[in-house]
Amino acid sequence: MRLRVLGCSGGIGGDRQTTSLLLDDAVLIDAGSGVTRLTLDELRRIRHVFITHSHLDHILALPLLMDSVGTGASPLVVHAIPEVIAALRQHLFNWMLWPDFEKVPTIKAPFLHFAELAVGEVVDLDGGKITAIPAHHGRPAVGYLLQGKTGSLLFSGDTASHDALWQAANACTDLRYLLVECSFCNARRAVAEAAYHYYPEALLQDMARLKPGVEVWISHLKPGGEAVIMTELAAQSLPCGLPRALEPDQNFMV
Repeated sequence: MRLRVLGCSGGIGGDRQTTSLLLDDAVLIDAGSGVTRLTLDELRRIRHVFITHSHLDHILALPLLMDSVGTGASPLVVHAIPEVIAALRQHLFNWMLWPDFEKVPTIKAPFLHFAELAVGEVVDLDGGKITAIPAHHGRPAVGYLLQGKTGSLLFSGDTASHDALWQAANACTDLRYLLVECSFCNARRAVAEAAYHYYPEALLQDMARLKPGVEVWISHLKPGGEAVIMTELAAQSLPCGLPRALEPDQNFMV
């Protein structure tokens, strides 16, 4: 499986785009503003979207994506935990913010289909598997474990410190990459804790538990704070090595 980073910032401005990852051309993980970088032909190849949580920066391109792929022969399938699906139905696809594409053009043949996903449930993809893992973000949220033929990649989603992420990472025998968020610098710890995000001091404490041999990449850095966050993350030597900042158009093979 090939994972391409479309957007990985905690905000916008300049070349920054919010979270979205493209898996093997037909699958999105989150639908932030990074989706808008794709061509129309690329958008039309997308048939599945896995959403981590319902916050706007992770779903803002989803309604507009429907206008590009919603005329396909089969519906766009959006996979998420039940609480996220409920939020999207109530607050987005409600005819007030956007049409209810579960009923367009008809209930029997809609452009959009929601597929409920449970934490720990494995979904088989062409060439690999994707599993929802717990996240700690103040409201229902998950991360995703991607398991391919040559190894695995773990994406934390938006999260504060929690044991389940690191237990999942250490339990994965062929884990090659960990993509983990770190949104705020240490000086903004109060904001990070209130919003259930990592900051360097907390992330470094948790990373000390990670087994060696895993590449760590940092996502969701807030605009303007990137350099300070990465400097603070480089202040401590860890068995897993020095984390690096995730960039758009990076590719990971698993």
